[in-house]
Amino acid sequence: MNNKEKTRKMVTVAMLGAITMVLGFTPMGYIPLGLINITTMHIPVIIAAILEGPIVGGLVGFIFGLSSIANAMLRPGPISFVFYNPIISVLPRILIGIFAGLTFKGLKDKNNEKIRKISLILWTILTGFLIYLVFYNLTHQAKIYQIVISIVITIIAICMLYLTYKNKNSNLSVAIASFVGTMTNTLFVMGFIYLFYAEKYVRALGISVEAARSTIFGAIITNGLPEAIMSIVLVSAIVKAVRR
Repeated sequence: MNNKEKTRKMVTVAMLGAITMVLGFTPMGYIPLGLINITTMHIPVIIAAILEGPIVGGLVGFIFGLSSIANAMLRPGPISFVFYNPIISVLPRILIGIFAGLTFKGLKDKNNEKIRKISLILWTILTGFLIYLVFYNLTHQAKIYQIVISIVITIIAICMLYLTYKNKNSNLSVAIASFVGTMTNTLFVMGFIYLFYAEKYVRALGISVEAARSTIFGAIITNGLPEAIMSIVLVSAIVKAVRR
């Protein structure tokens, strides 16, 4: 690695790490879509991993983890105590970058016609879900900004569907890396919460101890999958724009 590459990677860590911290300490870290609220704080980690590899992704993830601890201390809430533990707040965030980077590295050269067709199917499904989300917001009197945000994200997804259809190169590797990175965060955070703090966590939420397992692992579906979908849309669009 030459000095130019080292400098570029350091700048990427600093820039995306700073963005991660801004997202963590401001409302910008969440996208309200009416039916669901999506966290975006892990997205810079995935972008770093795809653009510069798993090591850079892991470093940005480390910054994400530190900001999680700081956020829990500076703005404590009923469940902030779980993020005082670096195994929950830091380790999964480092793994986001490592797993997303390794996934992308393993798939990036496999852009044949068959994979492009799979990518088209994926974008069709995602676009369909987002169109439904817009329809839901319009018919359930969601707030104007929620409707606008959902429409904008849907337009991005439609554009990505069109670009995938028109171009021979598939962006499936980016999409899968985004999915893996997002689910890594959700699975490890919620898994470690269950392992270390299950009873205390659900009590802080006002939920019965008997419902600990269903509550914690249910969040993997209700939070993880929508966040993975949004991550695929946003990361794919950003990476495509950066690489133009």
